[in-house]
Amino acid sequence: MDIRTLAEKYSAYIIEQRRWFHAHPELSWEEFGTTDHLVQELEAMGLEVQRFPGHPGCTALIRGGKAKPGCKTVALRADIDALPVEEKTGLPFASQNPGVMHACGHDNHMAMLLGAAKILLEFQPELKGNVKIFFQAAEETCHGAEYYIEQGVLDDVDAIYGQHIWDGLKAPCLNVEPGVRMASCDNFTITVEGVSAHGSAPHLGTDAIVVAASIIMNIQTIVSRNNNPLNALVVTVGEIHGGQRFNIIANKVVMEGTCRTHSREMRSQIEPMLRRICESTAEAFGAKATLKYEAFPGPIINDQDDLNEIARNAAIKLYGQEGLGELPKMMGSEDFAYFMEKVPGVFGFLGSHDEQHQASNHNDCYDVPEDVLQRGAAMHAQFAADYLEAKAE
Repeated sequence: MDIRTLAEKYSAYIIEQRRWFHAHPELSWEEFGTTDHLVQELEAMGLEVQRFPGHPGCTALIRGGKAKPGCKTVALRADIDALPVEEKTGLPFASQNPGVMHACGHDNHMAMLLGAAKILLEFQPELKGNVKIFFQAAEETCHGAEYYIEQGVLDDVDAIYGQHIWDGLKAPCLNVEPGVRMASCDNFTITVEGVSAHGSAPHLGTDAIVVAASIIMNIQTIVSRNNNPLNALVVTVGEIHGGQRFNIIANKVVMEGTCRTHSREMRSQIEPMLRRICESTAEAFGAKATLKYEAFPGPIINDQDDLNEIARNAAIKLYGQEGLGELPKMMGSEDFAYFMEKVPGVFGFLGSHDEQHQASNHNDCYDVPEDVLQRGAAMHAQFAADYLEAKAE
């Protein structure tokens, strides 16, 4: 059997697994029940599973029957955490955990990778290298990938493939394009300190709210005057907390926000610009501003020509040119970027948008047409098999 046929064979299994994961979502770093279920399924396939003491997530290695000493190992990754969202889909297999939902589609990612493992095990005698099946916790924290890198997950890996099911792409299309696919995600906290006074006598204080408002307006010049207008860049203040009472000049304001860009070069310049504007603006008012800046994942950039070609050809081999769909680069982020900074990688997408499924990822009604999931499993397996074939010595 070819991989497409095997994916069809395991479609019912993949859907069954997706529904179990969807009904039992767990938040980041709490995915122990999810991990137990994954381990159970992998061990039922005859695989030896590695867990991470005190942490969720797991890996299993499929050793190729034609693997030679020094052969390549390719990793296939799926993220496993859910979101703090109250589900409103009305599905018969809706979340059984109040306030927690697989609203980003990670339930599908796990199911597709389990399906890919079954497919690859049928091809095991022909594989010219090894495939590491990797289930990662805490993607939604933006830092989950770093823990697994520290644990050595990539130490024996030569390349890695990941994919995301996405409402912005028409079902059942696959998308594997070169270049920028997703943005970096860095977060910041700005604390403004002023001097309180009676609201009727503002001249006796230093109004932290006025200072904060000026900072919010001034930092937008990073986008409008310091950035090449052809480069996508967002500087957003999403939270602002300040003041004690309607008739008191506020002495403190705390703001939180995020910076997103596709440019690695521009990303390195944002923090010093943001710091300069915050501190100088506050100083002009006689106040003080401090910046806490946290670097999260970098941009997802498919810049490995050989892997891009293998991935695209794998999709075409499975479903023809008509099986590919266009997906513009986006400002969302993915901590898969950490893996791509350590080993060569490529990241693709699977479409979930059709007439019946139009809610976006992270929406409390997000659902997918389940018949597309076999395509995601097939893509995982085809990429792995083709990579090992192409890199065999």
